[in-house]
Amino acid sequence: MHAPTPPATKPAPKKRGRKAFWLKQLHTWHWVSSAISLIGLLLFAITGFTLNHAAEIEATPVVSEAKAQLPQNLLPSIAPDDKPDAKKPFPAEVTKWLETNLKTRATGEAEWSADEIYLGKPRPGGDSWISVDRATGEVTTETTNRGWISYLNDLHKGRNSGTVWKWFIDIFVIACMVFTLTGLVLLWLHSKHRKSTWPLVFAGLAIPAALAIFFIH
Repeated sequence: MHAPTPPATKPAPKKRGRKAFWLKQLHTWHWVSSAISLIGLLLFAITGFTLNHAAEIEATPVVSEAKAQLPQNLLPSIAPDDKPDAKKPFPAEVTKWLETNLKTRATGEAEWSADEIYLGKPRPGGDSWISVDRATGEVTTETTNRGWISYLNDLHKGRNSGTVWKWFIDIFVIACMVFTLTGLVLLWLHSKHRKSTWPLVFAGLAIPAALAIFFIH
C-alpha cells in the first residue's frame, strides 16, 4: 500500500499578510497616480499628435497693434542718456500708465537702448511686445494670438510657460513614473496567469527601438 500523501504546506500567515499588505499598497499607489496623471496624459497624448502633424494643422495668427503717447510728465523718467544698454523694468509710474491705457502687462525686464525701451512678453500660443521711444514717448504695442492648438502645443513643450508650469511638469513626471513602475510590478505579480504579458512588454520596447534604428537617420 502507498503511504498517504502529506497535506500541502500552507504559507505562514505572517508571510501571506505581508504579501497582501504590499499588494494592496501597489494597487493603491497605482490607482492614485493614474487618477492624478489621467487628464495630463490625455492632453499630452493629444498634443503629441498635433505636434507630430504641425505642418498639416496650420494656425492663422491674429495680430493686433496699438499706439499711444506717454504724457509729458513721464518723459523725464525715460529720457535718453549716455548710459550703456541695460535690462531693467519700466519706471513704476510708466508701468502703471501703460497697463491702464493699453490693457496689457508691462512688468518684467525691458531692454533699454539709447533711443528705445523694448519689452518682449512671449507666452504659450502667442506673444506680445511694447516699444517706447525714449525721445518722443511714442508707444507701440503688438499682440499675436496663434490659437488654442498652438497654446496647448506650447504647454506640451513648456515653451514660455513660466516657473509654476515647469514645477507642474516635474510633479506630473513623478506621478507618471509611479503609475508605470507600480503597473510594471503588478504585471510581474500577475504574469504567471497571463502568458502574453512579457511578450507584449518586450514588443513595447522592441518596436520603437527598431523604428529608431532602421528608419531614423
